Amino acid sequence: MSFQKPTTDKEAPLIEHLKELGIRIRNAIIYISIFFVIYFAFGISTTKIGSYTVPIIYPTIYHSIAIQFTDTFLEREKPVGLHLITLNPFDPLYASMYVSFLLALITTFPLVFREFWAFVAPGLYEHEKRTIRRVLLPATVLFLAGASFAYFIIIPFMMLFVYRLDLMLGVEPTLSLRSYVSTIVNLMIAVGGSFEFPLVMTSLTQLGLVKAKTWRDNWRWGVLVSFIIAWIVSPGTTGGLIETTIAVTLSTLYFVGVLVSSIIEKRRSNKEKELLVK
Repeated sequence: MSFQKPTTDKEAPLIEHLKELGIRIRNAIIYISIFFVIYFAFGISTTKIGSYTVPIIYPTIYHSIAIQFTDTFLEREKPVGLHLITLNPFDPLYASMYVSFLLALITTFPLVFREFWAFVAPGLYEHEKRTIRRVLLPATVLFLAGASFAYFIIIPFMMLFVYRLDLMLGVEPTLSLRSYVSTIVNLMIAVGGSFEFPLVMTSLTQLGLVKAKTWRDNWRWGVLVSFIIAWIVSPGTTGGLIETTIAVTLSTLYFVGVLVSSIIEKRRSNKEKELLVK
């Protein structure tokens, strides 16, 4: 019987960690769900109170925030003459839910990250905590840069290419609403995520897991991985033009990551020399 007590003592912290993880996940789901309902089932209008124009939120599905967002933000990418159609009765509902979920994720990111940080922070070393704090802002900026790159460069070119190809083939240029929304949103998320490439490299170097020399010596693999990522995230409808554009951009970011990793390593080496001198 004496060997059972240590086992129980080891299991207790694990159960407590699982309980805490469940609470953190539950909180994150609640945050996302609340904002999802707001974007999906509520719209924004304005009213006059004296000389002031005040925005108000009112319940509606037909003029919800998600519908307004789709109409103003995603409509920009559609070439004049390309018509959106619904192939399934629930396509408009799906598009609204898809956009609502995306907006909810973006809005609640700070809250979700706070739950994640509260769970993992106690088990991290101080230098690991500093690394995560330092990369949070650059990670956000890089993701937004990648999403903007997809929205302003890749998607307009892709839509125009498909539109002109339809005209050349004598086909009525139409596109499913569901495919249209999912393609734009998925491409923005995928390209935004792939722009984190150099940040992952520099973080691994900052933590001492990968040396800058390793990144430099294996630059061919970095370029190859860039082309593979470009092939995965691209829609594959423009004969390799979009894939090449994304791959060249990611390859450039890879070399930026090599440069920043070298700077980080050099600074660390200088600090170690200064400590030795002291």
